[in-house]
Amino acid sequence: MQKKSGGRPSQTPAQKKDMLLVVKENTFLMEFLIAQLPTKSRNNIKSLLKNKQVWVDDKVVSQFDHPLLSGQKISISASRSRVEKKFTEFTILYEDEAIIVIDKSAGLLSVATKNEKRRTAYSMLSDYVKRSDSSNKIFIVHRLDRETSGLMVFAKNEEAKKLLQENWNGAGTQKSYVALVEGKLEKPEGTIVSYLTEDKVFKVHASQNPKKGLKAVTHYSVIEASSAFSLLEVKIETGRKNQIRVHMEELGHSIVGDKKYGATSSPIRRLGLHAQKLEFLHPLSGEKLRFETKIPPAFYSVLKRKHR
Repeated sequence: MQKKSGGRPSQTPAQKKDMLLVVKENTFLMEFLIAQLPTKSRNNIKSLLKNKQVWVDDKVVSQFDHPLLSGQKISISASRSRVEKKFTEFTILYEDEAIIVIDKSAGLLSVATKNEKRRTAYSMLSDYVKRSDSSNKIFIVHRLDRETSGLMVFAKNEEAKKLLQENWNGAGTQKSYVALVEGKLEKPEGTIVSYLTEDKVFKVHASQNPKKGLKAVTHYSVIEASSAFSLLEVKIETGRKNQIRVHMEELGHSIVGDKKYGATSSPIRRLGLHAQKLEFLHPLSGEKLRFETKIPPAFYSVLKRKHR
């Protein structure tokens, strides 16, 4: 997904120019576009909305019934590019009136703790949305461990948060991670099912007793391996705290850098876990959204090293 830092998608001289329109009277987006684009069919216009090519006052809008006010500016992009804004510790991959999707760096907290209030994804995004309107807010949908990098979704209103959380473990949501683990697995793929519970020092433990925790289901498959390490694709059906980390320890192949859950090595000097793919239904439009990031290069570099 090619994106530009702030504003509308960039274009080269060879590309068609963006179309800029001004709303003359209060109406709805679909009605306005049909009237202003007589050469395009209703399906053509739906495609523009679906592909995030319609901007209302510099914000992507995909809802056909989005209300418009007189004086607002509508921009129609010639490309399917999406917004990307880079910050020091995360990148905004996608933003509209209801959600923000980011790619978080390892080491950044999702939300505040007793010892850290400001240096969190939540706090930084809250500051970001308030730049355009001091009443804007950010809402937590799910979390990533501090040392886990990758995709996170935040809501921009209570309704979006509620709808996303209600469906976060449903059939419409798919979450895929990559994990760099110690050792070479005997089986190329498998599933781990156990019941997780957290102790007084905040460490999660696995049990096969249904009465001793919440059910957690993790699927894995080997992407690539060396004699000392394996790179796995990991998909989770449930979203329990530390689930993948605990299940990898239970499998006998702890995630590198995860001393808390049995790791004895730290070849990349961080936790070897990255939230790489995410697919979910937009909470307002119902559109299926899919995001994918690159596997961190350091994960692959470890596999290419010679190990004694």
